[in-house]
Amino acid sequence: MINRSEVLSMISLLDDEDEEVCNLVEQKLLSLGVQIIPMLENEWAHITNFTQQQKIENIIHRIQFMGVLDDLKNWRDSEQQDLLDGVYLIAKSRYPDLDKQKLINDIDRIRLDIWLELRNELTAFEKIRIINHVLYTTHGFKGNTEQYHDPQNSFINIVLESKRGNPIMLAVVYMLIAQRLHMPVFGVNLPQHFVLAYKEDQPITSLSDSFNSKPTLYFQYGRVLFYINAFNQGSVFSKTNLEHFLRQINIEPRVEFFDACSNIDIVKRILRNLVVAYQKQNKQHKVSEVYEMLSLLGEPPLNDYIDTTPDSSLDE
Repeated sequence: MINRSEVLSMISLLDDEDEEVCNLVEQKLLSLGVQIIPMLENEWAHITNFTQQQKIENIIHRIQFMGVLDDLKNWRDSEQQDLLDGVYLIAKSRYPDLDKQKLINDIDRIRLDIWLELRNELTAFEKIRIINHVLYTTHGFKGNTEQYHDPQNSFINIVLESKRGNPIMLAVVYMLIAQRLHMPVFGVNLPQHFVLAYKEDQPITSLSDSFNSKPTLYFQYGRVLFYINAFNQGSVFSKTNLEHFLRQINIEPRVEFFDACSNIDIVKRILRNLVVAYQKQNKQHKVSEVYEMLSLLGEPPLNDYIDTTPDSSLDE
């Protein structure tokens, strides 16, 4: 049980002239965890000292961020590494009160609109045309070319609200919807531009079964039939187009550039994009936090695996 008077006494010491005292107090408050956040928020509202207020805000943020790190570690160690859970945690690092159910509801509304148009006899290309029409024409999603490196492009909640995003987050939205309809659409960790692959389909008994069942997890299932550029209205392209793109950017083709990647690869790439976005804004404290998240996932950032510029050459 936390002693309220003890917490209040520590808060009063946050503007102590002795920096060592302040640091010790901050570390002690951080160690008490999320349970003291309501007390900190209450005291913040009654404090007139700006320095104290700012320190309380920083402590609250750090406690919340430490919670995200714990959740990210559990996600990393989980068997499924569910994609929605991963991108939710990235968004939660910036929006700590984010409601995951709202994300699910937003995705399911789009999924339902697509499901109502689908028929069992449709080909893979015809299914993709329906997704493209609903996602880009009906709902108005598009690539954010005007503010390409805005950090907001990397947060799933903002992308769903604004209907604008970078290549990987538009691909994530596309993939989350397609997989919830049991279409084998998966991410491809292509250097400098993230794309999607449509793989050989797995038969299902009926579309009603596919709508109500869990999203597919077989990211290595079957061969790739074609690729999809979610940043360019869902345009479809071939392996030949992909090879041409790699030659244009002077990168030697590798097997992993042509096949589906894992969800942890996708989350790492979103975080690398965030590093670049925050560096461009000179927000080094944010850069440091994203590095903490990347470090938990066990791999340093690689410059090739970020979305550098909008590119249409994939579709030529």
